Amino acid sequence: MVGILIASHGDFAKGIKMSAEMIFGQQDNVAAVTLQPTEGPDDIRKKMEVAIATFEDPEQVLILCDLFGGTPFNQANGLIHGHEDTWAILTGMNLPMLIEALASRFSMETAHAIATHVITTAKEGVQARPASLQPKETQAVVETSKPTGPIPEGTVLGDGHIHFVLARIDSRLLHGQVATGWTKTTKPNRIIVASDTVAHDALRKQIIMEAAPPGVPANVVPLYKLVEVSKDPRFGLTQALVLFENPQDALQVIASGVDIKTLNIGSMAHKEGKCAVNQAISLDREDVRTFEKLKALGVQFDVRKVPSDPPGNMDALIAQARKELA
Repeated sequence: MVGILIASHGDFAKGIKMSAEMIFGQQDNVAAVTLQPTEGPDDIRKKMEVAIATFEDPEQVLILCDLFGGTPFNQANGLIHGHEDTWAILTGMNLPMLIEALASRFSMETAHAIATHVITTAKEGVQARPASLQPKETQAVVETSKPTGPIPEGTVLGDGHIHFVLARIDSRLLHGQVATGWTKTTKPNRIIVASDTVAHDALRKQIIMEAAPPGVPANVVPLYKLVEVSKDPRFGLTQALVLFENPQDALQVIASGVDIKTLNIGSMAHKEGKCAVNQAISLDREDVRTFEKLKALGVQFDVRKVPSDPPGNMDALIAQARKELA
């Protein structure tokens, strides 16, 4: 696996590594080195050498630096001599770039391939609101990707059935772990937030749609609409990542015939009347009853916040909740 070295002035490298792992999960063969105010070029060069020596394949190294021409870059540029055929350096490091690099390691075997690929993601990660502030050339690309018109009723695309690449319960709905970590893993071509509450809240709806990652449009629909969409043959080419705010909403659509066989249980916020069964999930009596009904319908549970987490045991969490709520 390609090793990734993150280098910066101050603690930026450590902070962005922590941010990426909050979203994408703990990572091997990734190291952060920093140049502190009291240190010089030789200090950070030594840190880089020590970090690279820990990688399982020190011949495949991608170095992400904060600033072109800065001391971390200059020292990395010195280290790369003799390794130009297998190492790569990118500057202007941002969080989308780092997350894309982490994801790309699972399908790309060389630092050069990853470096070439993530440059586009790094640029796409710079977005402005209001959208009118975006450079005109960026806006033009977005506009050309819009559908040219509605698809006539009765049209059958693909096999005529929407495909759910991930169905997730997350009280935060669309946020960083979903917009980056899970979309990189499951590769949807559409994100669907199914919620009666959010569908009738114009502000929340707008925020969610704007939080979608580049190239993956997001829609917010009421629950009945997801049921309709699941039966509409025009969505046969849709690879959907669907988000529910709570298990009750998921139960309603699954009981109405939506073909969701597995639910990813990502985050259920704590509030009065609920008990925390792990760091991310809190349940009350209604939640316990709902999960039991879902299980009776044959639904499987995948308990993970991020793709790299080991799966948890939902039966054990439900049993714990029953005990604490008794």
